[in-house]
Amino acid sequence: ESFEFRRGWTLEILTIEMIEPRYFPLIGYPEAWTPSTAGEIVAEPLFVDGMTAEQIEQIKDKIDGGIIFDRPIQTTFTRTDRIDPINPPAQLIQATAAQRGQSRRAGRGQTPTGPRPMNTRELSTLLQNEKAGVILRPNRYVHGTVGVLGRDRGDDAIPTIVLAAEHYNMIARMIEHGLKVKLRVNVKVKYHPDDPCCYNIIGEIPGVDPALKDEVVMIGAHLDSWHSANGATDNADAVASSMEAMRILKAVGVQPKRTIRLGIWDGEEQGLLGSNWHSRTYLAGDANKAARDKFSVYFNTDPGTGPIYGFYMENNEPAKRIFDAWLEPLLDLGARKNLIQGIGSTDHLGFIRAGVPGFTAIQDYTDYDVRTRHTNMDMFEHVKEDDLKQCAVVLAIFTYHAAMRTEKIPKNDN
Repeated sequence: ESFEFRRGWTLEILTIEMIEPRYFPLIGYPEAWTPSTAGEIVAEPLFVDGMTAEQIEQIKDKIDGGIIFDRPIQTTFTRTDRIDPINPPAQLIQATAAQRGQSRRAGRGQTPTGPRPMNTRELSTLLQNEKAGVILRPNRYVHGTVGVLGRDRGDDAIPTIVLAAEHYNMIARMIEHGLKVKLRVNVKVKYHPDDPCCYNIIGEIPGVDPALKDEVVMIGAHLDSWHSANGATDNADAVASSMEAMRILKAVGVQPKRTIRLGIWDGEEQGLLGSNWHSRTYLAGDANKAARDKFSVYFNTDPGTGPIYGFYMENNEPAKRIFDAWLEPLLDLGARKNLIQGIGSTDHLGFIRAGVPGFTAIQDYTDYDVRTRHTNMDMFEHVKEDDLKQCAVVLAIFTYHAAMRTEKIPKNDN
């Protein structure tokens, strides 16, 4: 099934290197949908963060077609993963709360006097008007990890590249110390306006019970990922385990009472587009009341990696009692427990908004936030085959139980 999104984008050539005072290749990736540079740019970079309008005026002639560093030296980094929701260490919760307090208190000193540096919006407008050649920015990861996203800002946008923080900081400090630095940058991209669509992939095992075969149990994960890696942990692992769960059910000859359906979603990274389109089109609103009444449950797999520990229950106590009974026999496979709270920013939310039960699996977050999610390190080596097998088995069993029980999964009436 397809839905309209916007033009596609592919990266064809990327060069980022320091050529003076010595040769040094730089780690970085262009933001998605960034336009091409006007060929190869060889120039001394301008470090403009913190400059006043008067200071910018003095170098304005160098901005046109130039290489711009427009962010401060990166000093804060993502060094810890999110807290394990099943076994949160008390000291880690306290430390996180203290850090939040420090963040809230930061920046409450005396108001600076003298000329005011240009703020981010003012600087962006000036760089756009002066036709900067390319912008280079840092990111919050370390050890050469680069987190890069992006969106389509149009053909007139300034090409933008995200550098490894260590490399961005190195060059910025060299400039601050008065060293002559020269970079070579080239970005060539291709847009694909002929097909503005995204594509969900739908498969199913038909139900066989005369009274229940039109009811649906669904599992799903998102296929799309960002361009600096192959999206192994976000979310190819979940796609693979969901497809394997369907293969297991088919291989053992399951004759489900309800139809079991698989949804592989596109456009998740741009705002849960595929799952939201599907749930709006087929489940939401008065026109879809009959389909909604026949929809039992949606199981989603996305945030985190590793084995499935349980499910976020979205404050649905009746469903939790059912899921707890299903999870108990799976503890020897690494399952732990279901949690009554919910989770945001993933594909079950559209189903909940449409008025049907939707739940997302709880997985492990080790190295997920600090290393792989949305970064150039989200590669095959960070996925373990045994974890994929465990996920597939858990999904297959939960899907089977939901498809075979007499009643649908209860909705949350709270």
